[in-house]
Amino acid sequence: MFRRRAKSEDAVVDEQIDAEKTDAEDSEDVAADEEQVALPPAPRPDGPWDVSEVENPTEGRVDLGGLIVPGVQGMELRVEVAGDAIVAATLVLGNSAIQLQAFAAPKSEGIWGEVRREIAAGITQQGGVVDEEEGPLGWGLRAQVPVQLPDGTHGVQLVRFVGCDGPRWFLRGVISGQAAVQPESAGVLEQVFRETVVVRGEQPMAPRDPIVLKLPDGGEMVADGMPQQQDGQNRYSGDLNPFERGPEITEVR
Repeated sequence: MFRRRAKSEDAVVDEQIDAEKTDAEDSEDVAADEEQVALPPAPRPDGPWDVSEVENPTEGRVDLGGLIVPGVQGMELRVEVAGDAIVAATLVLGNSAIQLQAFAAPKSEGIWGEVRREIAAGITQQGGVVDEEEGPLGWGLRAQVPVQLPDGTHGVQLVRFVGCDGPRWFLRGVISGQAAVQPESAGVLEQVFRETVVVRGEQPMAPRDPIVLKLPDGGEMVADGMPQQQDGQNRYSGDLNPFERGPEITEVR
């Protein structure tokens, strides 16, 4: 069966047993992964919040429709557009930023574990490097993502992907800039993620559909030439570039 010379029958039998054990262990790993994907959403004692869990969701926050995000002194708010819809918001504070995007999700199971694997696979295929880590916001990814620098040369940018499963929604955050390079400086942006309120709505939505946002009252969009989303791209790692400037609204608190 193995066609190796100078092998005794006992050695061949041992090798067959080892191969069967390896196959069995691989099957157990696959089953464990599938079981992990099907887990219900974990408790969220510190947020992010569903709108049903907050008494006054707009107090101290900016209402973007599907997301109600904390207002921070001196922050700059950018919205990200896919087609004609606003689907993400980026809060810039100093040299750091966090991009927030919410998606519809199944009622009884969390998808962050599966999404992490999709993001990691997408970045790896682009030639990047990804490490899974457990941080203040739970399990996430630290990634070195290939980017094109302003002078046309190629480099890498360090980012952190964080996520949270809620009731029929999933919230993803992408932390970039100094807060990604120096985690000790990410406290404010991590608190922004925790204090964000998701408004899923009651309308039927397919799992993973983006929850559409709107401009805040009095907000005015100023286009900045960001390319729009292309159909068929991975919603979690390839559609919205967290390193590129989008239409902007400046909120000074």
